[in-house]
Amino acid sequence: MKKLFTISLILICCRSHAQVNDINSYAVINDVQYYNGADYDTANHKLNLVIPKGVEQPPLLVWIGGGAWSYVNRNMEMDIAKKLAEKGIAVASVSHRLSPATWKDPLLNTGIKHPEHIKDVSRAISFLYKNHVKYGYSENKIFVGGFSSGAHLAALIVMDGQFLKEVGLSKELIKGVFPVAGTYDIAHYHKVLSEGNSKAFADNHVGSVFGLSAKEFEKGSPSSFIDSLSTPMLLISETNTFKYTNLFEDKLREINYKDLEVLHIHRLGHGALWRELSNSPQCVYRDLMVVFIKRHADTEAKKIIKQTGL
Repeated sequence: MKKLFTISLILICCRSHAQVNDINSYAVINDVQYYNGADYDTANHKLNLVIPKGVEQPPLLVWIGGGAWSYVNRNMEMDIAKKLAEKGIAVASVSHRLSPATWKDPLLNTGIKHPEHIKDVSRAISFLYKNHVKYGYSENKIFVGGFSSGAHLAALIVMDGQFLKEVGLSKELIKGVFPVAGTYDIAHYHKVLSEGNSKAFADNHVGSVFGLSAKEFEKGSPSSFIDSLSTPMLLISETNTFKYTNLFEDKLREINYKDLEVLHIHRLGHGALWRELSNSPQCVYRDLMVVFIKRHADTEAKKIIKQTGL
């Protein structure tokens, strides 16, 4: 029987004895165009691929960077992508179209709203699935992860199945998901921002991404689709996003969801966790992601062997 458990780390140091391979252990392919439809965005309908060398059909992680849905940059996620590739995992660092963010910079005054971001994620997954032979990773071992706003999108893509369905895929294609330091209930997110900053700030930021109606909040929230979750999940938070993750975790516990692992890292804040995941030569949190992927990839491989009789 699968077990649900929570790991709470207070003072753990980021140390691991796992061997790290040299830079020649992976190949990098930048600026791969994954979509060319009528609403094609020349800057953001692209992804970067990091493919481990000497690994036959490695698992693929579709990684969505953070940036408040408004200033996500796939190139800034390449450090973590390369470090994961050193451990035998192919990584696609995915860009998506962006929302306005005048609360951060007056020049960021144009863009899109939900559900356009998640549509782009589904398009990227469709492209990657169709091109698995070309790039050499396994189409049966696809995982999704993301940081901050990318965590929200990673959770949503496996919970609201309509977006993968629109590109001819099932959410069952995704063998595991790990949302890192995200928010999962947009109404709650708006409320916390209103109380911690101001309602005007919250309206500007959240409204620019999702709109401000209760229906828009609901449609943009992974927690609205909690009963449809069937994907193994490693849910990670830090000090700044603990409240959002804890609320999501509680809702998953209410439905007794078993295929869940939760890690609350109380020693780090939002930016500090991203820097540690990206830059530390050895990091136990990153290693947990690797273990999660490889464990579920091995489970899928055994399932295929059993089904095919190979």
